[in-house]
Amino acid sequence: MIPWDASPIAFSLGPLAVRWYGLVYALGFLLGYWVLRKAARQKLIPNLTEKLAEDYILFLMLGSIIMARLAQVIIYDPAYYAHNLLEIPAVWHGGLSIHGGLLGAIIVTMYFCKKHNIKFYHIADIAIVPLALAFVFGKLANYANAELYGTKTDAPWCVVFPNIDGCRHPMQIYEAFYGYAIFVMLVVLQESKRFADGVIFWSYLLIYGVSRFIVNFWRVPEPGETVLFGISTGQWLSLLTVFAALIWFGMMLSSHRSLMRRAKA
Repeated sequence: MIPWDASPIAFSLGPLAVRWYGLVYALGFLLGYWVLRKAARQKLIPNLTEKLAEDYILFLMLGSIIMARLAQVIIYDPAYYAHNLLEIPAVWHGGLSIHGGLLGAIIVTMYFCKKHNIKFYHIADIAIVPLALAFVFGKLANYANAELYGTKTDAPWCVVFPNIDGCRHPMQIYEAFYGYAIFVMLVVLQESKRFADGVIFWSYLLIYGVSRFIVNFWRVPEPGETVLFGISTGQWLSLLTVFAALIWFGMMLSSHRSLMRRAKA
């Protein structure tokens, strides 16, 4: 049994309390900016300049956070937010859906790439790597907030969270571990430079979706979250990402086989 001993506050500047949750997101976007700016400087992404990388990150930050919050409000707990309207913009209290954030990031990236004549996967395959790392630290921020905890257990590493009955699976730590494993895998794929455009991006969606679906069986559903056939909303959304990724990989494999047949003809 491990007593929870953390704080959602990273540090204070006078009356201003800086929370780990907000700090993690800010550092994640800064890391993404650094990676894309470096890629622009090295001419790894045709038509992407350092100035465009800066513009892209600003739009990405706004689009992903807005969509992540909207998904949390509309999909996960609409009844609560309907009676607590002032809580809707309070993202520093937690409550950002990664699936909504991914959708927002995809929409922003597609628009940005079309406007500046940049291939979507040229950015997506690079930007998804720092995002995967930011996810890891986001889960540690969830732990600091004492939220998204697991079901009761008598495992020796279970955690007693404040105002929560029983000793619980530290789901935030579990998710941070599998998130880091996914990040390492993406780095290996990226360094190999042997894969077609889109493989890194869709690999993340596939492996994250499978991991999230499995691990969430030990996570307590969020307040207001619907559970259908024993499967939570987050798990259903994860299945959608897995399904989309499998379709993409299937299409890519079919296209590759078609090209091989033409080459042999």
